[in-house]
Amino acid sequence: MTGADFDAWARQQLIDVEHALEAWVPLAAPAGLGEAMRYGVLDGGKRLRPLLVMAACQAVDGQAAAAMRAAVAVELIHAYSLVHDDMPCMDNDVLRRGKPTVHVKYGQAQAMLAGDAMQALAFEVLTPDDDGGVPPALQARLCWLLARAAGHAGMAGGQAIDLASIGRALDKNALCDMHRRKTGALLQASVQMGAACGACGDAAWQALSDYGAAIGLAFQVVDDILDVTQASETLGKTAGKDQHQNKPTYVSLLGLAAARRHAEELRLQAHAALARSRLGAAAGALAVLADKVVEREN
Repeated sequence: MTGADFDAWARQQLIDVEHALEAWVPLAAPAGLGEAMRYGVLDGGKRLRPLLVMAACQAVDGQAAAAMRAAVAVELIHAYSLVHDDMPCMDNDVLRRGKPTVHVKYGQAQAMLAGDAMQALAFEVLTPDDDGGVPPALQARLCWLLARAAGHAGMAGGQAIDLASIGRALDKNALCDMHRRKTGALLQASVQMGAACGACGDAAWQALSDYGAAIGLAFQVVDDILDVTQASETLGKTAGKDQHQNKPTYVSLLGLAAARRHAEELRLQAHAALARSRLGAAAGALAVLADKVVEREN
């Protein structure tokens, strides 16, 4: 897939995902809750996770309607996690996606409820009343993949480790374990959910899962690098926050140059996994996304 082909494909996917989010995140939720939910999820973010869902679905010639619901669901989980992570009891940040965080704009109680509601809505989107083009067995599979990635074994567990590790030195294995859960699990699940929307044999499934694991970890390594090399205006969030809070990162553990080398190693692992999948040109968007994860500047 050429860069121009990818750009055209990604633009259309992002338009479609944004329209779906607009349609499915309700403004009419009571007492201003809908407004806070929409503020937290619409009009911002890279939408990497939905793009991974759609790219993996395309690679296995899967069901587009099911993939769109999966893409929206995984973005809702991601958005809820950011709303909660930014709160004073967690990372205590005031800037997200270039604008005030949800708790700054709407208050802590409303932010907590907005995150709760987005989490619940993700699973509602995956289980429509009329099946929405998603067979019940696939609904269950997608719910399981998303719940596992978001819960104690994945994102929530990783965040718990992160909070417990402030001011502590972690070795590389412990740091990798934390970030495979906190960040990597949801990115890997995005790939798996897309793949689940089509026919995917055991070998291809394992290869795509390995690809998802590699880019999931690469994303966090690059995040740690950008935290010390970019300004807040570029990142859309507070730069230098990890160092200020004395959190263990790949940069603090390995150094900047070694962290960059590690990100490149993970990129190569992702491409090698795609080669093992034997999906060929159908996985072209996934290959480009691996490069963009490592090369990004925000």
